[in-house]
Amino acid sequence: MKILHTSDWHVGKVLKGQSRAEEHKAVLAGVIDIAIAEQPDLVIVAGDLYDTAAPTSEATRLVTRALTALRRTGADVVAIGGNHDNGPALDALRPWAEAAGITLRGGVRENPDEHVIDGTTAGGERWQLAALPFLSQRYAVRALEMYELTAAEANQTYADHLGRVLARLTEGFTEPDRVHLVTAHLTVTGATTGGGERDAHTVLGYAVPATVFPATAHYVALGHLHRAQRVIGPCPVRYSGSPLAVDFGEQENVPSVTVVEVTASTAARVREVPVTAASALRTVRGTVAQLAEIEAPDAWLRVYVREQPRAGLREEVQELLPRALEIRIDPELLAAPGSGARIAQRSGRSPRELFADYLDSRGHADEGVRELFDELFEEVDH
Repeated sequence: MKILHTSDWHVGKVLKGQSRAEEHKAVLAGVIDIAIAEQPDLVIVAGDLYDTAAPTSEATRLVTRALTALRRTGADVVAIGGNHDNGPALDALRPWAEAAGITLRGGVRENPDEHVIDGTTAGGERWQLAALPFLSQRYAVRALEMYELTAAEANQTYADHLGRVLARLTEGFTEPDRVHLVTAHLTVTGATTGGGERDAHTVLGYAVPATVFPATAHYVALGHLHRAQRVIGPCPVRYSGSPLAVDFGEQENVPSVTVVEVTASTAARVREVPVTAASALRTVRGTVAQLAEIEAPDAWLRVYVREQPRAGLREEVQELLPRALEIRIDPELLAAPGSGARIAQRSGRSPRELFADYLDSRGHADEGVRELFDELFEEVDH
């Protein structure tokens, strides 16, 4: 069978005030074109369909149309909720999804069997997919309780929680003539973040070892980390990455989807298919004079200005580089020796003196800022 694995669409994303709606339309059209060309038997969307738990009607329309178009290619389509998604809201769409022939799992259900999906390809290959949406630490414990584990087991670590839940969902991965698959939205220990994930859900407390996945799985389709990568584990484990760079921390990522070919008796063969529709994200550095000389790349820009702060600097740079979404003083300049940075001694010094030291350390000579601080401090101090 052939599988198209994608994740982390983040539809509705706004980058530094810039809507990505048109880019998302083009990106998802590109994913659909890949599905038409590849003719997969199964499409897996491994979470974070949306960028926010309260998506706009436009974002909802784009996601539902994309899922419908993927289904119309003839593939079975399974999508799960990620940490950016509103699980109950996704589950509220299940009547629509079922009518469209799409399997949608927004959150963990009381009946674990609802997360085990069976299918057969047009060529007769039988498959079974364990689909686990994102679980916060609080809901991981609740899931264990629903599956009737003991109180002692419920007091284990998050990784133990996920391991036990996945063990329950994959306990049927024993038939030798069936392809066994897992999809989940989580962080695996040792994997590389893409740069734009939500920090709260990529910290060590949320990371699980790859050993939570059974050796009997033919392929594990993960979402959450935005860089496409293979993870070493007891079976083939992979993040498809995001099909577009979501934030400037992801500018080195190569947006893609993953295509997998596998049978019950052969190992998964994996390849990346690039998705190039979205604008690239790039960082440029220089003085205003240097920035005026560069050939601006066709991308959204983060600009690090190698000059001391002054009034009107942002406007000058914006005029030179209209696609600059973020303009900052270069951190390397602020930290450089001789830049005037010094550590203020706090003991016995007034807030006004400390703020003045801060401005001096940043080379900020605008007297109006000091006067404004004095006015504001005067208001809150009386």
